[in-house]
Amino acid sequence: MSRRRLALIFGNDDYGGDKQLNSCVKDARDMVSKLQSVGFTCTQFHNSKKPEMDCAFRDFCSKIKNGDCILIYFSGHGMEQHGKNYLVPIGQVCDPEFDCICLDTMLRKLNRSGDSILNVIILDACRADKDNNTWKTTGANAEECSEPAYGKALTSNVCLPTGSQFALIFSSDPGTVSFGSDAGENSFFTSALLNHLVTPNLILEEVMHRVQKELLERSSKRQRPWLNSCLGEAFYFNRASTPRPGTAASSTTFNIPPNATWKQNGVTIAGRNGDGDATNQLYRPFGLFVDDDQTVVIGDLGNNRIVQWKNGDTTNGQVVAGGQGQGNGLHQLNQPTDVLIDKETDSLIICDRVNKRVVRWSRRSSTTKGEVLIDNIQCYGVAMYEQRYLYVSDEGKHEVRRYQLGKKNATLVAGGNGTVIAGGNGKGDGLNQLNNPYYLFVDRQQTVYVSDNNNHRVMKWDKGAKEGIVVAGGQGAGSALTQLKYPEGIFVDTLGTLYVADSLNHRVMRWTQEGKKKGTVIVGRNGSGAGENKFNVPVGLSFDRQGNLYVVDHGNNRVQRFSIE
Repeated sequence: MSRRRLALIFGNDDYGGDKQLNSCVKDARDMVSKLQSVGFTCTQFHNSKKPEMDCAFRDFCSKIKNGDCILIYFSGHGMEQHGKNYLVPIGQVCDPEFDCICLDTMLRKLNRSGDSILNVIILDACRADKDNNTWKTTGANAEECSEPAYGKALTSNVCLPTGSQFALIFSSDPGTVSFGSDAGENSFFTSALLNHLVTPNLILEEVMHRVQKELLERSSKRQRPWLNSCLGEAFYFNRASTPRPGTAASSTTFNIPPNATWKQNGVTIAGRNGDGDATNQLYRPFGLFVDDDQTVVIGDLGNNRIVQWKNGDTTNGQVVAGGQGQGNGLHQLNQPTDVLIDKETDSLIICDRVNKRVVRWSRRSSTTKGEVLIDNIQCYGVAMYEQRYLYVSDEGKHEVRRYQLGKKNATLVAGGNGTVIAGGNGKGDGLNQLNNPYYLFVDRQQTVYVSDNNNHRVMKWDKGAKEGIVVAGGQGAGSALTQLKYPEGIFVDTLGTLYVADSLNHRVMRWTQEGKKKGTVIVGRNGSGAGENKFNVPVGLSFDRQGNLYVVDHGNNRVQRFSIE
């Protein structure tokens, strides 16, 4: 079963006085980074008081859908009183029942949030301060309770009729503490968890076995994690069969917090030196691909080449395909519009638009020419799915086709002509038609999103669908928040939130599932221009694992990065 992955993360340090902690916010941030790398969309809160934690949990539960995978992580003080566990928010605690977050209440709400949900709750609580002292209160803490509630939480609050599953993880045994570290380091437990969480093909129980082994050794056998589970299936944080990073523009590859904002001034990471063909220049760039290490590969259309810019080196790029003048030789490209990295073959797959072909170039330094994968196609955008399905938009036939590539190479297998999976009914604005389909995005359900350029809309085609659904625009060309004007690059996260390069409105927009009729502008609110907060026809669009936004600023011959806040 393919599950959407959502996570709610808390880190509380600022308790003040002798209750102050120093690593919980770092724990939370580092957990977000790891969880995002394995497909979770994370919402995080730091140093939160009880009203904020209550509101965050309530909003989070409202987004849960049947069949989701839910993870909640808390790093901070915890306590137990009268057989119940509590998470301690920032602020004065007189009575835990009213001033803290009750674990029993959380579990009951999760159990009522939908059917067939897989829930993982991780509590790095009962935290010790810098002197390894625990929370001090008039109520009993876990060390003082003769009948700890660890084993009661699930049995008391989880009911079978919903079909949901739960795994409840505590960072330490009942009656013991969770050790912290020096400022700038993770707690003992979270450090061990981060070391093993993304190891491929480990079920949850095996991850916790490795965490326990590391934790016992580091704490001289004074701390051991506690797992209470009623899982009915094997749960993997990182299943090898999930899409490999970099093989596709997939919504499981990168995840963006639903409430994210970005700095409004971009930083130029490629180009910036006017139009030209030097290695520090771009000329009419189009599509781009952002690799795991933030290396950016760009379709430098006007220079008939693909250029790679390493993270941190904004001075010069490296030509990795083409660059031998405009032509149709295997060593040449003619106005490439899109590119992706196929990691299984360590190669580039390129839309060689004017040559009407899709070509493959090895990434080996000795490569001087490519090979043709698909011929006679007026391609514009490419995307790849985990099972080595290649999706290509054909702006001439106004359709999107899917091709099967070989397991260990990029050779087409059965069905070499591809299968039409969107459009294919001639040029038009009907729900079964497209009008100049440009860029593509494929999610883990094999849903295909298409920037339907001349219809000024983005279409969503579910697997096997005969018609698409308008998910952005479709109200004619215009600059209202209900409209798009020649949309280009697109990206979709696991919540179904759509990001669009709205090219002739010189902006990037976000369209949520709840607000399909109207989008919001996330960057580019100042019209056309060359300033750091402006675009001149944004085209390509992508994100890195940290949620930073990359935009090909076509008219300014540069690529801009906008840091997530």
